[in-house]
Amino acid sequence: MSIKLIMTWDIAPENEQDYFEFVISEFIPGVQRLGLEPVEAWATIFGNSPQIQVGMLANDLSLAQRALLSTTWRDLQQKLFSFVKNYSYKLVPARSGFQL
Repeated sequence: MSIKLIMTWDIAPENEQDYFEFVISEFIPGVQRLGLEPVEAWATIFGNSPQIQVGMLANDLSLAQRALLSTTWRDLQQKLFSFVKNYSYKLVPARSGFQL
């Protein structure tokens, strides 16, 4: 069964440009090397929800867990933390459409 990694966060306003450069040049390629497939990115325009929500697919729970326990993931996550606040994540069974 496919697993979806759902992550949410708010971009720190003082870091927006560096954040976008990091996501495009390092974060996305890094998670792809771990076997995770970025499938969606949502931005909240109005309301009190997190500013960004990202969904990534893994073929199964075992792959998702190995990716999240890797030093590569830990390094990517730590760098992401320097650009964002209010970060959270969860693993859920994947289904089509918007999942929160």
